[in-house]
Amino acid sequence: MRTNPNVDLKAKSRKFFELSIALSLLLHIVVFVIFPKFEFKPVDVAQATILVKVDEIEQTQQLRRPPPPNVPAVPIESEDEEIADDVTIDETTFDFADVPPPPPPPPEEEEEIPPFLPLEDQPRIIGGYAAIREHLKYPPIAKKAGIEGVVYIRALIGKDGMPEKIEVLRGLGNVGCNEAAAEAVRHVKFTPAKQRNKPVKFWFTIPIRFQLSD
Repeated sequence: MRTNPNVDLKAKSRKFFELSIALSLLLHIVVFVIFPKFEFKPVDVAQATILVKVDEIEQTQQLRRPPPPNVPAVPIESEDEEIADDVTIDETTFDFADVPPPPPPPPEEEEEIPPFLPLEDQPRIIGGYAAIREHLKYPPIAKKAGIEGVVYIRALIGKDGMPEKIEVLRGLGNVGCNEAAAEAVRHVKFTPAKQRNKPVKFWFTIPIRFQLSD
Protein backbone atom coordinates (compact mmCIF):
# COMPACT_ATOMS: atom_id res chain seq x y z
CA MET A 1 0.00 0.00 0.00
CA ARG A 2 1.50 3.36 -1.09
CA THR A 3 1.32 6.46 1.11
CA ASN A 4 1.76 10.12 0.27
CA PRO A 5 5.14 11.29 1.65
CA ASN A 6 3.70 14.76 2.29
CA VAL A 7 1.13 13.39 4.78
CA ASP A 8 3.12 10.42 6.15
CA LEU A 9 3.22 11.08 9.92
CA LYS A 10 5.50 8.11 10.60
CA ALA A 11 8.31 9.66 8.55
CA LYS A 12 8.08 12.94 10.47
CA SER A 13 7.64 11.44 13.93
CA ARG A 14 11.37 11.41 14.76
CA LYS A 15 11.73 15.09 13.77
CA PHE A 16 8.76 16.08 15.98
CA PHE A 17 10.16 13.99 18.84
CA GLU A 18 13.56 15.71 18.74
CA LEU A 19 11.92 19.12 18.46
CA SER A 20 9.72 18.47 21.52
CA ILE A 21 12.75 17.41 23.61
CA ALA A 22 14.61 20.57 22.62
CA LEU A 23 11.66 22.77 23.54
CA SER A 24 11.28 20.98 26.89
CA LEU A 25 14.97 21.56 27.76
CA LEU A 26 14.71 25.19 26.73
CA LEU A 27 11.62 25.66 28.90
CA HIS A 28 13.40 24.18 31.95
CA ILE A 29 16.42 26.46 31.45
CA VAL A 30 14.19 29.54 31.28
CA VAL A 31 12.43 28.53 34.51
CA PHE A 32 15.76 28.07 36.35
CA VAL A 33 17.03 31.46 35.06
CA ILE A 34 13.91 33.35 36.13
CA PHE A 35 13.56 31.61 39.51
CA PRO A 36 17.15 30.88 40.63
CA LYS A 37 16.16 30.39 44.28
CA PHE A 38 13.19 28.80 45.96
CA GLU A 39 12.36 30.12 49.39
CA PHE A 40 10.03 28.50 51.82
CA LYS A 41 8.86 29.38 55.30
CA PRO A 42 8.64 26.83 58.08
CA VAL A 43 5.18 26.25 59.47
CA ASP A 44 4.73 25.49 63.11
CA VAL A 45 2.34 22.61 63.67
CA ALA A 46 0.93 22.54 67.14
CA GLN A 47 1.12 19.08 68.61
CA ALA A 48 -2.02 17.86 70.31
CA THR A 49 -1.59 17.04 73.96
CA ILE A 50 -2.80 13.61 74.95
CA LEU A 51 -3.99 13.23 78.51
CA VAL A 52 -3.71 9.76 79.96
CA LYS A 53 -5.85 9.08 82.98
CA VAL A 54 -4.61 6.34 85.26
CA ASP A 55 -7.21 4.77 87.51
CA GLU A 56 -6.09 3.23 90.73
CA ILE A 57 -7.10 -0.41 90.99
CA GLU A 58 -8.18 -1.47 94.41
CA GLN A 59 -6.32 -4.41 95.77
CA THR A 60 -8.58 -7.46 95.94
CA GLN A 61 -8.47 -10.12 98.56
CA GLN A 62 -7.52 -13.57 97.34
CA LEU A 63 -9.91 -16.23 98.56
CA ARG A 64 -8.36 -19.30 100.05
CA ARG A 65 -8.87 -22.52 98.20
CA PRO A 66 -10.73 -25.27 100.06
CA PRO A 67 -8.48 -27.93 101.48
CA PRO A 68 -8.15 -31.16 99.48
CA PRO A 69 -10.35 -34.09 100.53
CA ASN A 70 -9.02 -36.45 103.10
CA VAL A 71 -7.29 -39.58 101.89
CA PRO A 72 -9.40 -42.68 102.68
CA ALA A 73 -8.13 -44.51 105.67
CA VAL A 74 -6.45 -47.87 105.29
CA PRO A 75 -8.85 -50.68 106.31
CA ILE A 76 -7.96 -52.13 109.64
CA GLU A 77 -8.83 -55.62 110.74
CA SER A 78 -11.80 -55.65 113.02
CA GLU A 79 -11.37 -56.90 116.56
CA ASP A 80 -15.03 -57.86 116.87
CA GLU A 81 -15.22 -61.47 117.98
CA GLU A 82 -18.81 -61.89 116.73
CA ILE A 83 -17.72 -62.12 113.10
CA ALA A 84 -17.67 -65.73 111.99
CA ASP A 85 -14.37 -66.96 110.63
CA ASP A 86 -15.93 -69.67 108.45
CA VAL A 87 -17.92 -67.32 106.21
CA THR A 88 -17.18 -68.25 102.62
CA ILE A 89 -18.61 -67.52 99.18
CA ASP A 90 -20.56 -70.33 97.58
CA GLU A 91 -18.84 -71.84 94.59
CA THR A 92 -20.54 -71.52 91.24
CA THR A 93 -20.64 -74.37 88.80
CA PHE A 94 -20.64 -73.99 85.04
CA ASP A 95 -20.66 -76.85 82.62
CA PHE A 96 -18.79 -75.85 79.48
CA ALA A 97 -20.29 -78.81 77.67
CA ASP A 98 -23.74 -77.22 77.72
CA VAL A 99 -24.59 -75.62 74.40
CA PRO A 100 -25.98 -72.11 74.79
CA PRO A 101 -29.40 -71.49 73.27
CA PRO A 102 -29.43 -70.06 69.74
CA PRO A 103 -29.78 -66.29 69.41
CA PRO A 104 -33.19 -64.87 68.51
CA PRO A 105 -33.90 -64.47 64.80
CA PRO A 106 -33.14 -61.08 63.29
CA PRO A 107 -36.09 -58.72 62.90
CA GLU A 108 -37.83 -58.94 59.60
CA GLU A 109 -36.98 -56.14 57.22
CA GLU A 110 -39.93 -54.05 56.18
CA GLU A 111 -40.83 -54.63 52.59
CA GLU A 112 -40.65 -51.56 50.40
CA ILE A 113 -44.14 -50.47 49.39
CA PRO A 114 -44.38 -48.72 46.00
CA PRO A 115 -45.77 -45.19 46.37
CA PHE A 116 -47.58 -45.31 43.03
CA LEU A 117 -48.83 -47.95 40.62
CA PRO A 118 -50.73 -47.69 37.34
CA LEU A 119 -54.49 -48.01 37.62
CA GLU A 120 -54.55 -51.47 36.04
CA ASP A 121 -52.02 -52.78 38.61
CA GLN A 122 -53.80 -51.45 41.72
CA PRO A 123 -55.88 -53.69 44.03
CA ARG A 124 -59.51 -54.36 43.19
CA ILE A 125 -62.40 -55.25 45.48
CA ILE A 126 -63.60 -58.77 44.83
CA GLY A 127 -67.33 -58.36 44.30
CA GLY A 128 -67.13 -54.59 43.87
CA TYR A 129 -68.61 -52.07 46.29
CA ALA A 130 -71.59 -54.39 46.76
CA ALA A 131 -69.32 -56.60 48.86
CA ILE A 132 -68.58 -53.64 51.15
CA ARG A 133 -72.28 -52.75 51.45
CA GLU A 134 -73.01 -56.30 52.63
CA HIS A 135 -70.73 -55.75 55.63
CA LEU A 136 -71.48 -52.04 56.15
CA LYS A 137 -73.76 -51.28 59.09
CA TYR A 138 -75.21 -47.81 59.42
CA PRO A 139 -74.55 -46.61 63.02
CA PRO A 140 -77.85 -46.03 64.88
CA ILE A 141 -76.64 -42.68 66.27
CA ALA A 142 -75.74 -41.37 62.82
CA LYS A 143 -79.01 -42.70 61.35
CA LYS A 144 -81.06 -41.06 64.10
CA ALA A 145 -79.21 -37.76 63.66
CA GLY A 146 -79.62 -37.92 59.89
CA ILE A 147 -75.86 -37.76 59.23
CA GLU A 148 -74.76 -38.58 55.70
CA GLY A 149 -71.39 -38.31 53.97
CA VAL A 150 -68.30 -40.12 52.78
CA VAL A 151 -65.59 -41.77 54.89
CA TYR A 152 -62.21 -42.22 53.19
CA ILE A 153 -60.40 -45.38 54.29
CA ARG A 154 -56.73 -46.04 53.55
CA ALA A 155 -55.93 -49.76 53.67
CA LEU A 156 -52.65 -51.62 53.22
CA ILE A 157 -53.51 -54.56 50.98
CA GLY A 158 -51.16 -57.51 51.42
CA LYS A 159 -49.86 -59.90 48.82
CA ASP A 160 -52.71 -62.29 49.63
CA GLY A 161 -55.31 -59.60 49.02
CA MET A 162 -56.30 -59.16 52.67
CA PRO A 163 -56.16 -55.76 54.44
CA GLU A 164 -53.23 -55.66 56.87
CA LYS A 165 -53.58 -52.09 58.16
CA ILE A 166 -56.55 -49.75 58.02
CA GLU A 167 -56.49 -45.99 58.60
CA VAL A 168 -59.20 -43.31 58.43
CA LEU A 169 -58.06 -40.48 56.18
CA ARG A 170 -61.20 -38.36 56.55
CA GLY A 171 -64.19 -39.28 58.65
CA LEU A 172 -67.61 -38.04 59.78
CA GLY A 173 -66.92 -37.23 63.41
CA ASN A 174 -67.60 -39.37 66.46
CA VAL A 175 -70.89 -40.94 65.41
CA GLY A 176 -69.57 -44.42 64.62
CA CYS A 177 -69.32 -44.06 60.83
CA ASN A 178 -65.51 -44.23 60.83
CA GLU A 179 -65.46 -47.48 62.78
CA ALA A 180 -68.25 -48.99 60.67
CA ALA A 181 -66.42 -48.18 57.42
CA ALA A 182 -63.14 -49.64 58.70
CA GLU A 183 -64.92 -52.80 59.88
CA ALA A 184 -66.58 -53.25 56.48
CA VAL A 185 -63.25 -52.95 54.65
CA ARG A 186 -61.66 -55.43 57.06
CA HIS A 187 -64.10 -58.16 55.96
CA VAL A 188 -63.58 -57.64 52.21
CA LYS A 189 -60.98 -59.40 50.10
CA PHE A 190 -59.07 -57.75 47.26
CA THR A 191 -57.07 -58.84 44.26
CA PRO A 192 -53.48 -57.92 45.23
CA ALA A 193 -51.56 -55.16 43.52
CA LYS A 194 -48.91 -56.16 41.00
CA GLN A 195 -45.54 -54.76 40.12
CA ARG A 196 -43.75 -56.40 37.19
CA ASN A 197 -46.44 -59.11 37.31
CA LYS A 198 -45.62 -59.95 40.94
CA PRO A 199 -47.99 -59.34 43.89
CA VAL A 200 -46.85 -56.54 46.21
CA LYS A 201 -48.21 -54.66 49.18
CA PHE A 202 -49.91 -51.39 48.34
CA TRP A 203 -51.82 -48.64 50.13
CA PHE A 204 -55.31 -48.33 48.63
CA THR A 205 -57.83 -45.54 49.32
CA ILE A 206 -61.51 -46.48 49.42
CA PRO A 207 -64.37 -43.93 49.67
CA ILE A 208 -67.38 -45.33 51.56
CA ARG A 209 -70.63 -43.38 51.35
CA PHE A 210 -73.23 -43.32 54.11
CA GLN A 211 -76.62 -42.39 52.64
CA LEU A 212 -80.00 -42.81 54.27
CA SER A 213 -82.11 -42.65 51.12
CA ASP A 214 -81.79 -45.30 48.42
